[in-house]
Amino acid sequence: MTSTSSAAGARATVYGYPRQGPDRELKKAIEGYWKGRVGADALRETAAQLRRGNWQQLADAGIHEVPTGDFSYYDHVLDTSVMVGAIPARHRAAVEADTLDGYFAMARGTQDVAPLEMTKWFDTNYHYLVPELGPDTAFTADSAKQVAELKEALALGLTARPVLVGPITYLLLAKPAPGVLADFEPLTLLDRLLPVYAEVLFDLRAAGAQWVQLDEPALVQDQPRSVLNAAARAYRELGRLTDRPQLLVASYFERLGDALPVLAMAPIDGLALDFTGPAAANLGDLAAVGGLPGKRLVAGVVDGRNVWINDLGKSTATLATLLGFADRVDVAASCSLLHVPLDAAAERDVDTQVARWLAFARQKTAEVVTLARGLTEGAGSIAAQLAANRADLHSRATSALTHDPAVRARCAAVSEADARRSLRYTERAVAQRSRLGLPLLPTTTIGSFPQTSELRTARADLRSGRIDAEGYEKRIEAEIREVISFQEKTGIDVLVHGEPERNDMVQYFAEQLSGYLATRHGWVQSYGTRYVRPPILAGDISRPDPMTVRWTRYAQSLTSRPVKGMLTGPVTMLAWSFVRDDQPLADTARQVALALRDEVIDLEAAGSSVIQVDEPALRETLPLRRAGHEAYLAWATQAFRLTTGGVRPDTQIHTHMCYAEFGDILRAIDDLDADVISLEAARSHMQVADELARTSYPREVGPGVYDIHSPRVPSTEEATALLRKGLDAIPAERLWVNPDCGLKTRGWPEVRTSLEHLVAAAREVRSGLPL
Repeated sequence: MTSTSSAAGARATVYGYPRQGPDRELKKAIEGYWKGRVGADALRETAAQLRRGNWQQLADAGIHEVPTGDFSYYDHVLDTSVMVGAIPARHRAAVEADTLDGYFAMARGTQDVAPLEMTKWFDTNYHYLVPELGPDTAFTADSAKQVAELKEALALGLTARPVLVGPITYLLLAKPAPGVLADFEPLTLLDRLLPVYAEVLFDLRAAGAQWVQLDEPALVQDQPRSVLNAAARAYRELGRLTDRPQLLVASYFERLGDALPVLAMAPIDGLALDFTGPAAANLGDLAAVGGLPGKRLVAGVVDGRNVWINDLGKSTATLATLLGFADRVDVAASCSLLHVPLDAAAERDVDTQVARWLAFARQKTAEVVTLARGLTEGAGSIAAQLAANRADLHSRATSALTHDPAVRARCAAVSEADARRSLRYTERAVAQRSRLGLPLLPTTTIGSFPQTSELRTARADLRSGRIDAEGYEKRIEAEIREVISFQEKTGIDVLVHGEPERNDMVQYFAEQLSGYLATRHGWVQSYGTRYVRPPILAGDISRPDPMTVRWTRYAQSLTSRPVKGMLTGPVTMLAWSFVRDDQPLADTARQVALALRDEVIDLEAAGSSVIQVDEPALRETLPLRRAGHEAYLAWATQAFRLTTGGVRPDTQIHTHMCYAEFGDILRAIDDLDADVISLEAARSHMQVADELARTSYPREVGPGVYDIHSPRVPSTEEATALLRKGLDAIPAERLWVNPDCGLKTRGWPEVRTSLEHLVAAAREVRSGLPL
């Protein structure tokens, strides 16, 4: 192919930026609004200030084209539903009465109206709100948010590019609305949706947009020819519009594969491609289709999902190769920087050696700018940055933190027998029922209870020295006593200690494992106003001391009922951390599993008869391409079994998963060889119970009957109806009754009432079962 491209004036850009602000100002303003302490105008002004601050920061760093439209009060997919008028019928009155309150009602629900379902955004830990569509859905354009934010950026004198979820991805992420037949395919609404996108594009062009980005990450998954044909039709129609902005179609997280030639031939003006991790295969695929003559290529060469510094030399070489593939090559992060913390420079407590290895959103922005400069002016113009980067990469590769001979020797000695229980499930179940003596439809919770302001203050007081360890432990003991007492009075059968000592289900363990690093300011959005601080998995992992035994033993001393030992599983420890990228994930998982195995054995020795090892991230970490599924599930399930394989047959092993699509990993769930699994089911109306029944899942199951991600208190009748629906699919001797997930984010008043209703529902249904 003959190159007609030039590196002159390569632009630096990003697709999105962390929304929360340096001190999580957005979270505080929104939650203040929900509680009536912050007015709507004050909330909107806080949001506007954060947007302006983000754009100005990007521009000052050297970003030539800032994104708009990526900012959200809750979720960008929900924003897209508003943009196209896809408001569920049950929420229309609320939206018409007050757009802001109606928006939050769709996200969180009200006491009378259920929210939209929530699930994971591809293989990340970000949650989006699932659009509900049906044959009668009538789309209408509402470009007010997108136009207003574009005008805000233009008013600052910036070059701005609106970013929208593309029509194909939007429809593929949607589900049939309640009451619509399950086999309805939202993609059949494409011809109805495209004129709405066209209207939004016209509005953005009229407001001053030169380029508009349409994100189509769904096209990096294995898609049938019908989807590829729909994509071709969509971008043929949008591309042929007159008086429109130039269109940049973006993909990320994986290679485009069969969708690449479809988009390369479409009458659009540019493609944004990911060239990091498995998506590096886009480089060869781009050469195979003859490049993008006449088009703009935005090259995502800086990993937007992890926190490690970029290999600037490698990225410079990739960009030099790409110059031959398009008329214009610009530089970007691989995806929105929403998925990483804001600023590594704020981490004052991180060892200076390790700090050299880290790049959060601000640092990644600087890397993008540096690479764009090198592409424009030549590698010599960034020689100093390249030299410093090589030294930092060498420091990491040779550090003692990343290579512990004892850990590696233990991993090498692992056998298949280490990852198997001594008896089959059917034999174990008999021993466990005899030991535990539980009723039919036993009740339990997932693990955590409300994290009150008093608990957070206690942890802060301990860190600051305002109380000593003894004073802190007294506060934790008091909270555990209250949680145990409440559960006993309510009638819950298998108790938990409530996890008052834990700041986060991953960070708590990471802070006690060698090889992990915890941050103080590394907040990342999980959903809505829920932010987490993913720890950094920097080196080889081991467990110096027991992590949970002290509190579990204390809780068990307060009751004769079984108290679950509570751990986070190895895959989730990886998925909800920033994982090391210098060795295979399977090797890292094995290290974490062996550390957790030590904890499981210690819990059993301390008297725990029930131990729960949570793996909510098993599904979300599934590779986006089917070709990688088998290998991933093999090491992921082995890591879980390695964690739990050393206990006695009569010790009951639970696991928990939530807010993901489970249908395509049911065989892997069985391969975990857990005795009991609890799953999210309330928002999806027990769909997972039917899926388990269709595959003849043989073990005990607790499909949730209480949606804990909403402030709604389910009635006894509502919980009873869900439970009976679960019984239609799962026999009573294998059915448990529990919430969807942990109760950490909820308040005590709603938790008390909700759990009382849950127990009442179990008793009512239990009373009608044959003896």
